[in-house]
Amino acid sequence: MLSGVGVAVVAPQLGAQSTRPGVDMGGAGTTSGIDIEATPREHRPLRCGEPRIYQFATEDGVVLRLTRFEGGAKGPVILSPGFGTSSIAYTIDTVETNYPEYLYEHGYDVWVLDYRASPLLPSSATQFTLDDIARFDYPATVQKVRAETGAESVQIMAHCVGSLTMLMSLGLGLEGVRSAVSSQLTLHPRAGALNQLRAGIFAADLIDAVGIDVLTTDIDDDPSWFERLYDKALAFYPEGDEPCDRPFCRRVAFTFGESYDHDQLNQATHEHIDEAFGDANILTLRHVTKIIREDHAVSWDDDHDYLDDVARLRLPISFIHGEHNRLFLPEGSALTYEFLREHNGPDFYTRQIIPGYSHMDCFIGKDAARDVYPVVTAELDRYNGPGR
Repeated sequence: MLSGVGVAVVAPQLGAQSTRPGVDMGGAGTTSGIDIEATPREHRPLRCGEPRIYQFATEDGVVLRLTRFEGGAKGPVILSPGFGTSSIAYTIDTVETNYPEYLYEHGYDVWVLDYRASPLLPSSATQFTLDDIARFDYPATVQKVRAETGAESVQIMAHCVGSLTMLMSLGLGLEGVRSAVSSQLTLHPRAGALNQLRAGIFAADLIDAVGIDVLTTDIDDDPSWFERLYDKALAFYPEGDEPCDRPFCRRVAFTFGESYDHDQLNQATHEHIDEAFGDANILTLRHVTKIIREDHAVSWDDDHDYLDDVARLRLPISFIHGEHNRLFLPEGSALTYEFLREHNGPDFYTRQIIPGYSHMDCFIGKDAARDVYPVVTAELDRYNGPGR
């Protein structure tokens, strides 16, 4: 077993110039008129102290990463991102205040997770299922945070596939979690029109059948003929209610669905959100679409129904959902919320709709620090009193 292995190093300065190799930093569709691809940008220093980065391994030997911002005694709270995105989905500096900064300022010990699907890790280009994330990544992560902090328990704020797999992991017996916030995706996914269409026609299965095992939102500075053809083909792909000419946004819409409302993003975030995205392996996408077709979370091999684990989800869980989420509809979190209340009683669960927001923009929106962060943090605060 390798889950006890860990290395801590001080992170590099966050104000340095940097771009992720191979990522399109703007290009067509931006509104600034600047050639972002050719111009490395200056990152602002984050207002949450000097981070520490911990590398550690899961029981099945996959190396994960945690970035710690130690703002106080509250928590510790683990922030888990969605599929195909990394910790940068939380730490992005294009908004005036990102969520780790907000939590740091409110006295939290913040741990931002890169689990095996993170584009910052080599594992993102390998093949794995949601079961693997639930079975291996969350137990290793919680164990690592508890070992480093000495805390008896942690809190988790998880988004999208990070949320679904967190709930799956709790059902499998994940220990040491005091309370959780589940954002956008739960045990009863209800997909928007585009994702429902993809699931219905087995799109991920068809992509796998032609030998493509990884999709990426990265756009090469010197694209191959296939990449140029791919981007031209995406111009005809139905992008939903908010079409965008930027090739990156079209790749996101094709790979994941309508992940953010453009009118909730400031210009800098729209130009640089690609820093948070990257590889998406086909096996995980196939598992997601399988669950959509089944109407609730099941294992990839059909041996386990995660609704059978309901008794282990008898802990405080707050569900939040964007009112205009077209990637995964609010109906899904309502179904899981009512299912848990019916089986475990009403005292453990809350659910809140975020007016005017969609999916990922709940955390990267230009006004999320005003409209969303206080709602989420209030749910975490409920379980940070004396003796917690």
